[in-house]
Amino acid sequence: MLRKQTIRDVDVDGKRVLVRVDFNVPLDRETGQVADDLRIRAAVPTIRYLRDHGAKTILISHLGRPKGVDESLRLAPVAERLTQVLGAPVRYVPEVVGPEVQRAAHGLTPGDVLLLENLRFHPGEERNDPELAKALASLAELYVNDAFGAAHRAHASTEGVAHYLPAVAGFLMEREIEYLSRAVSDPERPYAVITGGAKISGKIDVIRNLLDKMDRLLIGGGMANTFLKARGVQVGDSLVEDDQLATAESIAEEAARRGVTLQLPVDVVIADRFEDGAERRTVRAEEGVPPGWRIMDIGPATVEAFRAHLRDARTVVWNGPMGVFELPSFAEGTRAVARLLAGLDAVTIVGGGETAQAVEETGVADRISHVSTGGGASLEFLEGKALPGIAVLRDREA
Repeated sequence: MLRKQTIRDVDVDGKRVLVRVDFNVPLDRETGQVADDLRIRAAVPTIRYLRDHGAKTILISHLGRPKGVDESLRLAPVAERLTQVLGAPVRYVPEVVGPEVQRAAHGLTPGDVLLLENLRFHPGEERNDPELAKALASLAELYVNDAFGAAHRAHASTEGVAHYLPAVAGFLMEREIEYLSRAVSDPERPYAVITGGAKISGKIDVIRNLLDKMDRLLIGGGMANTFLKARGVQVGDSLVEDDQLATAESIAEEAARRGVTLQLPVDVVIADRFEDGAERRTVRAEEGVPPGWRIMDIGPATVEAFRAHLRDARTVVWNGPMGVFELPSFAEGTRAVARLLAGLDAVTIVGGGETAQAVEETGVADRISHVSTGGGASLEFLEGKALPGIAVLRDREA
């Protein structure tokens, strides 16, 4: 189990604390206001703890993928929403570094909260420029990383700055590490892994890393098409990675060799076009998909097969939707799996990105043990990779 020091392990009273948060939130195109404050709310426990313990809190985050300064991606609306959520004023400085930032940071009093400008306005952020890292570090006496969604990036604000300040985890980061470490190294059994999404190539490393730890592997989404075709099933015009057919076969063989149950779709929802209003029907997978039709979702018999495998599971990890979730006509398989997990007496861990979105939209997020805030970061963690933004944090003594 990966163990890192957190803000509970250090004295923050009266200290300036630089906190990397993940405020990469969607903004409403018309109003410019925050459209979804989930990531803002996720950071509040850490910010509130620091305020309550007399810290002077300096928040830093990126937003979007600007190439230089982009007026539509300033963090002013985020500061406004955080003020509302926190119930306390949040000062915003429209600069990443410089004299104005130094004055604001050094003028803070215990309990104050300051938010700096979008980190990616500065060219040194994504280059992990040591000069930017030093400039950020000069603002504070302690560094806290609470941005799990950016922890797989070796940027100035996630990895570089930790070389110049004592570095610990925030509460959100702590929770991510705790649950994902459990999935990778200490799962309670039976352990089931559900994986989906468009392509097998994006999930191979996760499957291979977890294959010797899991008991059951349930596969849906576009990646299941490749497994089905590898078994000789006709898949019509479905998305298939022909260059991964041998990989699918080898994973199936390795699962069998390790005694891992592999469950592919037994029925699928097919459509004659890739659009919401397309004609659709449900067919048994073994019957094949006719030319001109494509697999868009798992069917009800597959959901029941998954239910049987999950009923007595004690740990379940799910990453990747079961179909073309963004089209309402083909979202039911994904929603059904979300409801399945919500009803289990098990540790349930949902990867970030589309899977987290599905759980939120189905209205069951509060019944999942842990919904990750990081899509790419959670994938890399499950692959067994060391995430730069976590590796640099202080280790906790055993």
